[in-house]
Amino acid sequence: MMSNKTKNDIAWESLFETYNILDEINEKSLYKISAKDINKLREARLMTKFDHHIQLPSIFRQNHLTIQPDSRGTYVIGRFESYKDLPQKQSQSISIQAIPFPENIETLNPINIYSEASSILCAYNAGIIDDLLGQEVWFTVSGRMSTGRFSYFIKNFKENTHCEISVDNSQCEIDGGFEGDDIFAIIEAKNQDVDDFLIRQLYYPYRLWTKKTGKKVIPIFLSYSNDIFSFYIYEFRDNKDYNSIELVEQKKYQIGSNDIELKDVISILERVKVSPEPLEVPFPQANVFTRVIDLLIQIYSNGLLSQEDITTNYAFDIRQSHYYTSAAIYLGLIESSKQQGTIYLATERGSNIIQKTSKGRNLALVERILEKKVFNKSLQLYLRQGERPNLEQVIEIMKIADIKLGSETMTRRAQTVIAWIDWIMSITQLS
Repeated sequence: MMSNKTKNDIAWESLFETYNILDEINEKSLYKISAKDINKLREARLMTKFDHHIQLPSIFRQNHLTIQPDSRGTYVIGRFESYKDLPQKQSQSISIQAIPFPENIETLNPINIYSEASSILCAYNAGIIDDLLGQEVWFTVSGRMSTGRFSYFIKNFKENTHCEISVDNSQCEIDGGFEGDDIFAIIEAKNQDVDDFLIRQLYYPYRLWTKKTGKKVIPIFLSYSNDIFSFYIYEFRDNKDYNSIELVEQKKYQIGSNDIELKDVISILERVKVSPEPLEVPFPQANVFTRVIDLLIQIYSNGLLSQEDITTNYAFDIRQSHYYTSAAIYLGLIESSKQQGTIYLATERGSNIIQKTSKGRNLALVERILEKKVFNKSLQLYLRQGERPNLEQVIEIMKIADIKLGSETMTRRAQTVIAWIDWIMSITQLS
């Protein structure tokens, strides 16, 4: 049976009850809590790091709450609009620019980018950051630092008003700071496909560095997923307004060229052997295939991850964590072990796929998908009729393949089939 609560969920529910946090927020709009009080139940560092809205504890999400640090030892909880959605539809239409990697560099491998630091170093040394900013820049700043003192206004979700928060030497971190002749760009990076980001991770460094340099400070969010660097360049229209962040420009890059053609996919489709449905693994429900790839990379690079690790550290809630690990197991990319609770490891085949070049990796993943009958038949239909199959067509293929699911569940799983077929077709159009 799927557990519905993480350690953070349980600990925060206890804190809310002990300190009557919700009652005070309803009365005063916010509640201030110390790291000392949080540490009584669980380490504050683990209890307050929610880089994406979906990672918030259930009691926060149920009551439209978020948390902001205002010093090194205290936090403010309120109905704050702390996150910024990324423009998903607009992102899909952006062309990807291929950039070569310097041949003389041996100590940095653009094929094996498993951390935010590596993604930034690869982007910088390939000249992507220079191209992004339109001038030569130097990598000058990274790591943790004190914010200094400032105050700002943040939107109250429920009351449609603003709350003022005063920050007194809180801690912030910059993944990469790049200085040019007249600009200083600060980059917050994530090595996964995400729906949103925590504005604070750009705003606190932005406020710090606007006081320390006369150059224009440019906040940038970077999502690195399946070898694609997606940059979102922002600006704050009002320095004191946390929610005044607006997207200025978006660019995408890839190190090396993507030369997958439709004929490569058709060749796999013609030669692949369809395997039986796995008996112990449910038919997948995981619509964003790049997140299956991200999950495999994280498990491979860490050696192993527990369910709690995945839910706490990546852009999944506990339900999505189960769905995406199950999808990766369905494809034979990872396996689970229950020796010390449930942990996940990359299979030999999954490990081999991760170590391939971008083209080799994607084609190997296409092969894993097309070994499954429903996906194989759905792609055949796509190619035959010249357009993606609709839900009814995919459901009929699932019924013929004897996928035993209820009507509503089958509809959700059919959406995953279409999404994975869309991904296969999309990688033939990246170059």
